[in-house]
Amino acid sequence: MYEFLVGLDVSDDEIYADYRAAMKPILNRYGGGFGFDFIVSDVLLSEVDVPINRVFTIHFPSHSAAENFFSDPAYLSVKIRYFDASVAHTTIISSYEKDY
Repeated sequence: MYEFLVGLDVSDDEIYADYRAAMKPILNRYGGGFGFDFIVSDVLLSEVDVPINRVFTIHFPSHSAAENFFSDPAYLSVKIRYFDASVAHTTIISSYEKDY
């Protein structure tokens, strides 16, 4: 399993919820899913200069499945419509192979 730990600065919670709803069927087709998902009020220590108010893990069966998902034209259309309108900053905190 391949997993990303991601920090976002979500600027519009309603549009971001629409993004999650629209992208989830595409994510499921690639065997992906979300693990932990936190809305955070304070970030006490960060290695980046941009704000983070949401932290989550997203996982895929393999790194290539993740690459295929993120380059899928259907996903890119959803991203442009909802993600880009609702997220001010994205920080990939880490990506790694994970054993279950």
